[in-house]
Amino acid sequence: MKTIFRFTFTGLLGQILGWGISFGLLAWYVMVLHDTFINQGTQYFDFIKSYPPELMAFFGDMTKILSPGGLLDTTLFSYGVMVLGIFSILAGSGLLASDEETGKLDLIQAHPISRSALFFGRFFGLTAATAAILLLVWCGFAIGYPSAKNFSESLAAIGLPLLAMFAELMLFGSFAIWLSMILPSRTIAASTAGIVLVVSYFISSLSRVIENLKHIDFISPLHYYQGGFAVDGLNWSWFIGLLLIAGFFTLAALYSYQLRDLRVSGERNWHIPGLIN
Repeated sequence: MKTIFRFTFTGLLGQILGWGISFGLLAWYVMVLHDTFINQGTQYFDFIKSYPPELMAFFGDMTKILSPGGLLDTTLFSYGVMVLGIFSILAGSGLLASDEETGKLDLIQAHPISRSALFFGRFFGLTAATAAILLLVWCGFAIGYPSAKNFSESLAAIGLPLLAMFAELMLFGSFAIWLSMILPSRTIAASTAGIVLVVSYFISSLSRVIENLKHIDFISPLHYYQGGFAVDGLNWSWFIGLLLIAGFFTLAALYSYQLRDLRVSGERNWHIPGLIN
């Protein structure tokens, strides 16, 4: 399993550096501009109020933008979870299905390695890659932190929003793995998980300004995402709950993988009795 883990992690190294450095630079920029933004906060706030609230809802709670949590949420964490969710979904949906569709998976499984060992080697590689991306983001905050002399929270506290994001990314990643095991192709699995992510983002964002959406917001995974506001204290119940749901999807994916017949290559067909054989 260690070999599979190393192979998976190194295979994702390009994506780790690409996503991690990109968001790390953004985190650095947020810290560098922090004091300037706070000093001119009233002007920025008046400017923001000129935009429709339905538009600004996608960038967090704009009424708290001058607080440390509000600023972090608006400038990075509110939309960052959806952008990095793309990585989790694509990597998760292709964790096993991509090799199966290219005809490699049956050759790998021909070696003396159990399906569970292969599955967990790949899964832990994805988990480590997700953590590495967020670590690079934290490094971006750390490099820019000395410039933010008026930032009242510690570097350790900035790690709490990253933990909240980690739980969401693992949930959507494991969900995509499970879908790739039960749906005909990786493309369909990734598209389905992506739709769930986007719908969740819209519901949770617009529920701030549309009263009727508050009645269904609780079903959205992103309802339990604190974003930058976790800098004031992480909701550990939400964090653990999201990881437990991610664990459920992971075990469901493993169960489906162990029971299914591997195809030599290509995508599967929909199996609808009486219509498609």
